[in-house]
Amino acid sequence: MDVKIEESWKNALSGEFEKEYFQKLTDFVRGEYLAGKTVYPEPKNIFNAFNLCPLNEVRVVIIGQDPYHEPGQAHGLCFSVQNGVDLPPSLVNIYKEIESDIGHKSITNGDLTQWARQGVLLLNSTLTVQAHLAASHSGKGWETFTDAVIKTIAQNKKHVVYMLWGSFAQNKAAIVDKNENLILTSAHPSPLSAYRGFFGNHHFSRANEYLIAHGDKPINW
Repeated sequence: MDVKIEESWKNALSGEFEKEYFQKLTDFVRGEYLAGKTVYPEPKNIFNAFNLCPLNEVRVVIIGQDPYHEPGQAHGLCFSVQNGVDLPPSLVNIYKEIESDIGHKSITNGDLTQWARQGVLLLNSTLTVQAHLAASHSGKGWETFTDAVIKTIAQNKKHVVYMLWGSFAQNKAAIVDKNENLILTSAHPSPLSAYRGFFGNHHFSRANEYLIAHGDKPINW
C-alpha cells in the first residue's frame, strides 16, 4: 500500500502498511470520508507528526490519545492546535508547567510545529476522529499502528525521552527499554488531573538534562 508519509518512516513501517489490520483501518477511514462525515485532521495532516519529525531525528516522544474533534483544531500533532485557534485547556497547563520548570514562557500560540522540527514526535495513539465525537475512531486499528511506531523507535534509537502523561499513555511504557531510554510519567495535563501530579513534574528540564548528558542538544521548549 502506498502511504503518503515521510520516507524514513515509510521504509521502517512498510511491513505494517501491508498487514490486514492496516488495510481494514484505511478502508474504515476512507469510508467515513465517503459517507460525508467530517473527520479530523484533514487527510493531508494525518501523518503530520511523522512528516515533521523523521525517524532518525526523534529525540523525545510525547503521546496523546486522539485528535481534537472541533473545527480548526487538529493538524496531526498531539496537544497542538493550528495557529490562531484558542489554546485547549491541556495545552494551557503544559505551557504553565514549562514556565514553572524552565523559567521562561513557551511559544504563545498553540502550534507545536517548532517542537516537532527539533525532534519531538507528537504522537496521538489514534490518528483520526469524527467531528464532535471523542474517541470515535478508537479500536479501529490505529492503536496497533502506533504501538508499532513506538516499537520501531525502540529498535532504531536509544537515549530517547518518553513523556507519558496519564494512564492511557503510560500503557505504552512496556514497549520501551527503560535501561536505554528515559521514561517520564505523571498525571495528564487535563484540568481534571493536572493538579494530581502533572504540575511540578519537571519533565521538560529533566528531558533536556538527559539529552545533554547523552551528548545531545536540549529542546527549546
